Amino acid sequence: MKKKLKDLKHEYDIIIIGSGLGGLTAANVMGRNGYKVLLAEHHFQLGGLATYFRRKQHIFDVALHGFPIGMKKTMRKYWSKELAEHIVQVKSIRFDNPQFSLDTDFTKIDFTNKLVEHFAVERDIAEAFYRELAEMNFYDDNNMINMELFDKYFPGRNDIVRFLMEPITYANGSTLDEPAITYGIVFSNFMSKGVYTFAGGTDLMLQMMKQELEKNGVDLVTSTEVEHIMVENKQVCGAVINGQQIACRAVISNANLLSTINKYVGRENFSAEFLRKVDEVRLNSSSCQVYLGLKPGESFDYIGDLLFTSTCPFFSPEKVISSDITSRTYSVYYPEMRPGTDDYTVVASMNSRYEDWAELKETDYLAKKQQMIDDTLEHLDQYIPGIADKIDFSEAATPRTFEHYTLHGGGASFGTKFEGLDVSMKLPEQLDGLFHAGSVGIIMSGWLGAANYGVIVANGVDRYLSAI
Repeated sequence: MKKKLKDLKHEYDIIIIGSGLGGLTAANVMGRNGYKVLLAEHHFQLGGLATYFRRKQHIFDVALHGFPIGMKKTMRKYWSKELAEHIVQVKSIRFDNPQFSLDTDFTKIDFTNKLVEHFAVERDIAEAFYRELAEMNFYDDNNMINMELFDKYFPGRNDIVRFLMEPITYANGSTLDEPAITYGIVFSNFMSKGVYTFAGGTDLMLQMMKQELEKNGVDLVTSTEVEHIMVENKQVCGAVINGQQIACRAVISNANLLSTINKYVGRENFSAEFLRKVDEVRLNSSSCQVYLGLKPGESFDYIGDLLFTSTCPFFSPEKVISSDITSRTYSVYYPEMRPGTDDYTVVASMNSRYEDWAELKETDYLAKKQQMIDDTLEHLDQYIPGIADKIDFSEAATPRTFEHYTLHGGGASFGTKFEGLDVSMKLPEQLDGLFHAGSVGIIMSGWLGAANYGVIVANGVDRYLSAI
């Protein structure tokens, strides 16, 4: 990996800002196609939110470890056969809340059977629900919201809404007021053949991706700050990185959409009509996480791979993001996740609001983080008895943490709301050579959506560069 700007070329075909899965995949596609590509990442390691960190003997994956089987095809087609072979199905996803407690493999067959046998839904209604989801397309003009979709098939059944909606809320921040396609497309992807993860962990995945990028001639530079995207005569012409101007013919921003427009490019380069649409784009919600690592030699029995838990008596997306935490998703990592180790780790993920953490004084902030850790240990004890005595490491991340490491405004873990998708896709109409592959519109959130959006944008850049 080239770590010094002085070692880089003075000009590239494409500069990619940010190394989330969208940026990484776009870089690999463009590198394969023979373009000169520079990928610049402000953090010292790649991955964006799909990353990891080391503490003591532990490796903690940051992103919720679960994605649809479509990731296997994406990896094979746009990365390598070796990466695709590491994608394996998780064994069990567990729901435990006051309304129901059950395990599922998250396949369409099992979910349908659960709806029929556990929730007493008629099979033809469940199948009609799936058919409507399968026909959804984000290009369609569909004004139905999620709550209207659920009321259409399961009126008055908050328990069924919880069963169907809660995993997607954790995956991309969806609420009941979002357009139904933001739920339907993601859920349909998962409903094909269950939930998958990357065997070996995110650290191995990023190591393999780095090797593939370098094989395809992509220049990678980390710990660098992109200060400005250069524009001349309504056309992108380069970027200022750590004070150094590097020329290019196109830029793909894998940064937050609003930061791309307002910070890196500058509002003066866009039309007034476009800026009105930009100003209507809302940031999505953020996250908190608690990381727990067991002492060497300590272990626990298998409790599932993903646990969606809540003490709230009913499902409410507003309760999910409340600072009074009632809902947690546990990603559980057993030694077989990273062959050759005997390490057990647990990551508790909670959707949250930036404003609940933003203005806290340092002492209050640290106390609130510790309380979140303590509350998580107390809650987790019912699944892993004695967990507090088994661990040798605990830490917490908040929206302020995610803002620091990703530079996303408000620590937005899931990019922007749905209206951001149209703005993202129309950036090239405003400035020649400007493209965006970040998390937008909710349906582009998550590992599969991020990677596939990188492919879509890379293909657009290829067409643009081939035409000039």
